[in-house]
Amino acid sequence: MEAVLTAAVALLDEAGESALTLRALAARLGTGVGSIYWYVSGKDDLLDRAIDHVLGGVLTAVEGQTTSGDPIDDLRVMAVTLFDAIVDRPWLGAHFMQDIDVPGNSLRLYEELGRQTLRLDLTPRQRFHAVSAIVGVVVGNAADMGQEPPPEVLDGSVDRDEFLGRYAEAWRALDAEEFPFVHDIVDEFDGHDDKEQFLAGLELTLAGLRLQAGA
Repeated sequence: MEAVLTAAVALLDEAGESALTLRALAARLGTGVGSIYWYVSGKDDLLDRAIDHVLGGVLTAVEGQTTSGDPIDDLRVMAVTLFDAIVDRPWLGAHFMQDIDVPGNSLRLYEELGRQTLRLDLTPRQRFHAVSAIVGVVVGNAADMGQEPPPEVLDGSVDRDEFLGRYAEAWRALDAEEFPFVHDIVDEFDGHDDKEQFLAGLELTLAGLRLQAGA
């Protein structure tokens, strides 16, 4: 089973969810499609198991890092670990929360995040909202960053900074009275670092949580 899941994850990493078929997996393993059915009932089952397999590694990393005396610091480390895992695997973000009705690694990661909020002076509703907000910041930013770059960036015609610069120049040409905010932040947008932007959003979320909990 380990070999099947490792090969399935490799296919997903190489070309996304559309590349994961039982035929492609069988070819990767050098076996027949029929033999795959010894391990999974079909593509959906295979995808679920591949997701759980990857999240198992994330869970192991997360569990080994939550050792500080500050639950919000621990939440930060966990969130960044999860973000790095998803941004490297865009196919993972779309499915991260889909299997939390069963005791798999998605639910265990959700539980691990939630346990940190049990260390804070919060109501159950506040804890629920806190974890939902953190997951939203992590998955939303990681999924956005994991999108395939535009064709001209992929083929090397332009680099990322040049591509963003086109938007920045278009923004600078807008009427400053009609778009004062856009004019105010355009220099920050031009060539911005996506990971830095995620971390800033995470800090805003955690700062609000710390204020709410009085921690």
